[in-house]
Parts: sequence; C-alpha cells; structure tokens
Amino acid sequence: MDIPFGDVLEALLAIGMRISGLFLFAPFLGSGVIPARIKAMLVVALTFLMYPVLSRTWPHLALAEWPLLVFRELLVGVAVGIAASVVFEAVQMSGQILSIQMGYSLINILDPNTQVDTTVVAMFQQSIAMLIFLRLDVHLWLLRAIGNSFTYLPPGGLQLTQPFMVALFGAGTAILVTGVQIAAPVLSATLVTDVVLGLLGKASPQLPLIVLGPAIKSLLGLGILFISLKYWPVMFRTLFMQSTAYTDRLLHLGTVGAR
Repeated sequence: MDIPFGDVLEALLAIGMRISGLFLFAPFLGSGVIPARIKAMLVVALTFLMYPVLSRTWPHLALAEWPLLVFRELLVGVAVGIAASVVFEAVQMSGQILSIQMGYSLINILDPNTQVDTTVVAMFQQSIAMLIFLRLDVHLWLLRAIGNSFTYLPPGGLQLTQPFMVALFGAGTAILVTGVQIAAPVLSATLVTDVVLGLLGKASPQLPLIVLGPAIKSLLGLGILFISLKYWPVMFRTLFMQSTAYTDRLLHLGTVGAR
C-alpha cells in the first residue's frame, strides 16, 4: 500500500512540534545545559519512534490547515512543559524567600539552567530537587505523558477554551502556593526568631541583637533546612505526581471543545 508523502510529512511535523514544545520548557529536558544540537537529535529520534504507532489512526488534514496544526501542537507541548516546571519554579521562589530571611540575598551565583544570577539557597534547593527529579524518573513520566496525550488529544484537536486558559494561567497560583509550602519550615522558624529577638530587644536594649540577630537566623535557618531535607523525597514525589495530574487535566480541558 502506497503512503502519500504529504501524510507522512504531516504526521512527523505534528509529532515533532508537540515534542519540541515540551523540550522548550520542561525541567531537565529544556535545560540550557543540554546543547541545542542534542535536543534536536532527541526530538527527531522520539518523533520517528512515535510515528509507527500514531500513524495508524492519523487524521489527514488539508495543506491549508498545516500552519494552525503546527501552532496547536507546539502549544500542547509548551503547556505540558509549563505544567511540569511548576514545582521547580516553586523551588526557585522558596529559595529566594529563604535567602532574604536567612541573610543570603546578596550572595548570587550563575544558574547554568537559566543563565541568570541566583541566590545560593535557591541554587542549592534546585540542585536537590533536580536530583530527586532524576531519581524518580519524572523526565520519563513527561515523555510518557506526551506520548499518551495523542490518544485523547488528537493532532489539531486542541481548543483554546476558557477552562483550558484559566487552568494554564493558574500555574502562577500553583507556584506561589507550592513555594510557600516548601519554604514553610524555615520561614516559620525565622519569623518566630524575629519576634523573639524583637521582644528581647525591648526587654534588654543593651543586648547586641543587631550583631547576633542575623547570625542566629542564619544558623537556625540552615539547621532546619538540612533537617527538612530528610522529608524532601516523599514531599517532592507527591508534588511531582500532582504536577503530572495537573498536566493531564490541562490537556483534557483542551479537548472539551473538540468533543
């Protein structure tokens, strides 16, 4: 049986665009540390691996619909990548908060992933979160999710419905809530320390709290942070599972208008 070249090109283009969108924003896969050439090779390899399975039920579209198809498929991949990066953005935010509370906000290093200056606490937390991410094989969860998405969200089937857009922009709220949850142990301890030091300063003004205060907060914050690392694998496993569920719900919302 002859397979028209246009149908093959359409399928490869749509699959490649959806995977490319994922590689733009997804944690680890979209990291700036990985050379662009390696990413391109991975996208091409995954596209050809998925094509034999997906081509059996591939809908054929007119050539005039290809630009819209490319845009929609790229948007699907970008949506999956943004949803998957919620946890890491929350870790970044919590690190920035704790850096201010612990007195490390002026100490910045270059983040190789984003190529911007980042506080040492945020960089430390991101490194631990990435190790847990790789240990749990969450990057494989993302590849599995993008492959399964073709079963309930066919190529060109994405509809920019109001629930889809609300859920997509709701990632900002999820970042804020998750970031505060991650920072909660150290943040609570440092805030209580501020209150206690303030009361001591009122009770005994001769105490050199201006000198001792930052050191106490720094040591206390580091101690609680290191103690809380014991519970991070379980916590981040739950957060990554919630992120995956959020990704799945987001894509299902995009199919509402297509059904």
